[in-house]
Amino acid sequence: MPLSRLCLARCVVLCVVLWGCISVGCAATSPPLEKDVETVKVEQSPEKLLARGRVFASVGDHTRAEQYFAAALDGGADPRVVLPLLIRVCLAEQRYRAAVAYAEPYLRRHPDDFRLRFVVGSLYAAVGETDTAREHLKQVAQQKPEYAEVHFAMGMLSLEGDNDRISADEHFREYLRLDPEGEHAVEAKGYLLKTVP
Repeated sequence: MPLSRLCLARCVVLCVVLWGCISVGCAATSPPLEKDVETVKVEQSPEKLLARGRVFASVGDHTRAEQYFAAALDGGADPRVVLPLLIRVCLAEQRYRAAVAYAEPYLRRHPDDFRLRFVVGSLYAAVGETDTAREHLKQVAQQKPEYAEVHFAMGMLSLEGDNDRISADEHFREYLRLDPEGEHAVEAKGYLLKTVP
């Protein structure tokens, strides 16, 4: 079906306008284009990306916050600053595997970061990968035997993941020995095989 003259005229006008914008735009915007490129670089700096991520996290847009935090991390932001924020927004959306995926590369480069290893082990426990969770938690307990929280986590993993009440009891007792008034003290006492005074 042939185009009507009016339709054809509109198409020609549109093509001319577009061609004019393109040809004029290319010649007229070279210096500003360089300025625009510099502006984009500044706007994409790790600091700006991190700041934007924080804004989105503060208003509850965890998905967009995750994108900005991940971009900041890729752009060279300090992982010790970005990773806790990134993991927190992943947890808010129950994206445990994504949190692990962000944390593990840093953990491979910094195997002595027992706090991050504890978080990774806890995340593996949350997704039901008890063997991997146990390995991470054991490493934490070896690195920092006085870290009470790892004993509570291992007790819960033994209890819920393995149904091993004896191992759970040992870990809960160690937790209570290290932190008798700790955040999980009442709960740990409730799981003991014998009552603790």
